[in-house]
Amino acid sequence: MMTLLIATRNAHKVGEIQAILGADFDCLTLNDFSAAPVVVEDADTFAGNAAKKAVELAKWIANDQCGMRNAECENFFVLADDSGLEVDALNGAPGVHSARFAALDKSENSKDADNNAKLLRLLGDEPLEKRTARFRCVIALVPVVPEKIESASPVCFADEFEPQLFDGACEGRIQFSASGQGGFGYDPLFVPDGFTESFAELGEDVKNQISHRAKALGKLKAFLTTK
Repeated sequence: MMTLLIATRNAHKVGEIQAILGADFDCLTLNDFSAAPVVVEDADTFAGNAAKKAVELAKWIANDQCGMRNAECENFFVLADDSGLEVDALNGAPGVHSARFAALDKSENSKDADNNAKLLRLLGDEPLEKRTARFRCVIALVPVVPEKIESASPVCFADEFEPQLFDGACEGRIQFSASGQGGFGYDPLFVPDGFTESFAELGEDVKNQISHRAKALGKLKAFLTTK
C-alpha cells in the first residue's frame, strides 16, 4: 500500500482528499508530523505553491529529520495541493491569495466569512451573467528518495524530487449571498455550472464528484494505480 503525506492540517481538505482517493492509500497529514517545517507559499501560481510544498516536505523526510527509517520511506509520497477561486470580473482574483484574501497585508490566512464578505463587496451589483468564476486546483506529488541524498550534488538534488503535477477546474458563478451550511471557504457563494445550489448546499457526495480537487485527484489516482 502506498503512503501519502497530505501536506495540510486543514481537516476539511483532508476529509475531501481521503474520501475521493478511497481506502487504497494510507493517508497521513501534517498533524502526524508536528516537527514538519512551515513552507511559505509565496509562488505566483497554484502549481508553484503546490510543488514548493511537496518538494520541501519530501526533502525533509528524506533527510531523516522526522526520524523515519529508509525502509519506511518506500512507496512514500508527499501530496501537496494549492487551490483557489478565480473570478473573471476581478481579473482572476483572489487566485493564489484565496485563503488570505481579506488580509493580504498579513501572513496568516483570513477567516472564511471575511473572505466571502470582501468578495461580495468587490463584486457589488455586478449582474449574474458577469459573475463567472472557477475553482482551480493543482496537486503536486513527490516521492521520498532517502537513499539518493548523500550522492546528489546541489545541482541535481532538486531533480531527485521532481514533482508530478495534476490539475482540475470547476466552472461556475458567484451568487449574491451565501447559502448552505456545508463545505468551507467560498463554497457558500459558488454555484457550479449545471446546478442551482451552492457547493455548501450540494453536499460532499456531489461536490466530491465534480469539484476542482476531485478532478485533479482523479488524474493523480489514475497515475498511481498504474505504477
